[in-house]
Amino acid sequence: MSYLPVQQLLKSGSVGTDVTVKGWVRTKRESKNAIFIALNDGSTINNIQAVAEAGQLPDDVLKLITTGACVAITGQLVESQGAGQSVEIKISNVHIYGPADPDKYPLQPKRHSLEFLREIAHLRPRTNTFSAILRIRHALAFAVHTYFNDNGFFYLNTPIITASDAEGAGEMFRVTTLDATKPPLSEDGKVDYSQDFFGRETNLTVSGQLEGELGALALGKIYTFGPTFRAENSNTTRHLAEFWMIEPEMAFHELLDNMNLAEDFVKTVIRYALQHCEDDLAFLDNRLQEEEKTKKKEEQSAMGLLEKLQFVISNEFERLTYTEAVEILVNSKPAKKGQFQYEVSWGVDLQSEHERYLVEKHFKKPVILTNYPRDIKAFYMKQDDAPATNARGQVFGETVRAMDVLFPGIGEIIGGSQREDDLDKLTARMQEVGIEPDAIWWYLDTRRFGSAPHAGFGLGFERLVQFVTGMGNIRDVIPFPRAPKQAEF
Repeated sequence: MSYLPVQQLLKSGSVGTDVTVKGWVRTKRESKNAIFIALNDGSTINNIQAVAEAGQLPDDVLKLITTGACVAITGQLVESQGAGQSVEIKISNVHIYGPADPDKYPLQPKRHSLEFLREIAHLRPRTNTFSAILRIRHALAFAVHTYFNDNGFFYLNTPIITASDAEGAGEMFRVTTLDATKPPLSEDGKVDYSQDFFGRETNLTVSGQLEGELGALALGKIYTFGPTFRAENSNTTRHLAEFWMIEPEMAFHELLDNMNLAEDFVKTVIRYALQHCEDDLAFLDNRLQEEEKTKKKEEQSAMGLLEKLQFVISNEFERLTYTEAVEILVNSKPAKKGQFQYEVSWGVDLQSEHERYLVEKHFKKPVILTNYPRDIKAFYMKQDDAPATNARGQVFGETVRAMDVLFPGIGEIIGGSQREDDLDKLTARMQEVGIEPDAIWWYLDTRRFGSAPHAGFGLGFERLVQFVTGMGNIRDVIPFPRAPKQAEF
């Protein structure tokens, strides 16, 4: 008899049929008259209950049915006599695939801290919380590919090993085959990378954007969705050393087109999760509500998880310039009362507390900020024709056609821009920030040969999953997190 996933059995309603289900035991409890086994196979957050009469199962089998054991249960699907489920299995046979020593199996039926579960990342997908997160992660990834495919984008695989630093930050993981203890040295005593595998210094990529632009300027619209790496020694709840980036690039798109696409894209993928992950999101929403009860009142979130997701998809995103946002922030009550941790003034990079104030307090809707100061943004962003000016005619510095999408509870979730398509301006800006044009001559060639207006943005996939699941630590939305001193699994 072929087995059916738990999710399918719970929905089938085929009462009276003989079925086989396979999975891992979540709990086993015994009463005077019966034995109850809760089984889960990962297809859904819901368990299926299997029931046997007392004395029906041999003692040598019964003692192996413990939390964590992998079993196959065959029996008749019947209407459930208890609350919480519509059907259950009346057991006729149990086969033990793999027992789990109850004295050593770390996932017992009790609440475990997230910190503890990170130490057993190989087993945490068996918990309700992490199985829900991973199913939602899958749904979001599927929605991403579906959205771009349906909108005429081509999926481009950009290099993981690269000789360029797209962000210009220099915090990259080196890739080398040279002997770490005795690398070859040049005459000036430096490591001679000409003898390395690629004949030059190479690193793991921090972004596929530069290569993505090459694809867009040939295919029109492309997107990348792959792993990226940053050797930033930041041990926080917001940073990972290995993460996945979604980066669309579009020829003939300018800043407004870029904003329109970003808003439509993020609403679409969140809407997909709401439609296809109802049980998992309901569980995580309830989990978050329980967690909020343990916090001080002033630290509690203003919105529940499902409310926050609906907030994003049901509101038109507010759009304003960085200069306008700074005016609002400078004149806000938190600024005047000294309640912001970081001071606000034109030219500074806005912090999460500023971004969240704009979204959650001032506009009460998601926000897209545009036209940031040139000096705080990357070299490849298109320069505006005139310096920023506020409503009073006060003139500030040079700006670029950048855009950041801001969400409640998390601040910036998408960053992008119209790209600089003028060769002379791009070359001059690269020299200003210390990037040798010869180092990425191939990138400049796209401005030499058939240059075109184009734009794009980047969305850290884990940041999106974190927002949709409501998890407080980004290490809890990727199966095996990589962070400083953490590469166990």
